[in-house]
Amino acid sequence: MCTKGLGLDQPARQTRPMPTPTEQHWTPVHGEPYRPVPYRPARMAAAETLARAAELRARMDERRTVRRFSPDPVPEQAVRDAVACAATAPSGAHQQPWTFVLVKDADVRRRIREAAEEEERISYDGRLGEEWLAALRPIGTDAVKTHLTDAPALLVVFQQRYWLAEDGTKHKHYYVDESVGIAVGLLLSALHQSGLAALVHTPSPMRFLSEVLDRPANEKAFAVIPVGYPADDCEVPDLVRKSLDQVLVEI
Repeated sequence: MCTKGLGLDQPARQTRPMPTPTEQHWTPVHGEPYRPVPYRPARMAAAETLARAAELRARMDERRTVRRFSPDPVPEQAVRDAVACAATAPSGAHQQPWTFVLVKDADVRRRIREAAEEEERISYDGRLGEEWLAALRPIGTDAVKTHLTDAPALLVVFQQRYWLAEDGTKHKHYYVDESVGIAVGLLLSALHQSGLAALVHTPSPMRFLSEVLDRPANEKAFAVIPVGYPADDCEVPDLVRKSLDQVLVEI
């Protein structure tokens, strides 16, 4: 929303100087009045907009889910920056109901794999049902999850179902599934744009992740995302994406 009388030459209304990203500490804004500030991003020329959109479309069309990773280390700051990009996602009431746990320790990754494979074996042995198993066959997945230990890093995404006030009272977060889902989408895009590969792994149930990583009661595991480079012998399913006219309706 733009407020009449706030020109470009007028400073944003603030009670203190804007902190740098390393200084900023966020606490929930709950029940406070609406305090707008100007938003005046530079408008990009149409030709540049079209060029960037086409470049991004081509680049993202190269993104593939990878299940065979090289153990080579990745630049950790690139992963942190990707998480920072994910955390710019819109969220219900701007409550940002997500936690990203970066797991580098080999022993912890091993424990996660062991627990995940135990659940996956039960699922593939019948818990999934034949219809779901039939849908998975063209993807080539099974209960063996080498990516959880081969990839040099795991990002375990948790959704925060509620937050606690200083007095210990619980306050609901809103549109948690939608908010965290959007954040994961931005995360995958940022990792791909940085030259890193990833996949979204959702073992079911995922309660073991909270136990292994000692997360608080208000957090529920959403996804495990291995991050790394594709192995030299990496293969992916021969899949075709839907065309634009199959996914876009213009009215």
